[in-house]
Amino acid sequence: MSNPGNIVGGHKANLNNPNTSEESKQHSKEVLDQEFNGGNVDTSSGDKNPNNVAGGLKATTNNPQVSQEAKDSAQERLNQMGK
Repeated sequence: MSNPGNIVGGHKANLNNPNTSEESKQHSKEVLDQEFNGGNVDTSSGDKNPNNVAGGLKATTNNPQVSQEAKDSAQERLNQMGK
């Protein structure tokens, strides 16, 4: 079975891609809302290496091409992880 986090990530990326059609974005929104609780995926299964996750979040907070909203979200998750 496909990793739900990867599926959600693909649909979220589609929603933020300026090169995709409104029809495609609407489809992604519907899939997220109907099948993935609006895009909230349970990540507590422990399949991911916490240090890799923290590294990615730290990179997000320092990337000048990332929105302030994404930086704030990444910092919040780092705080929750105690990093």
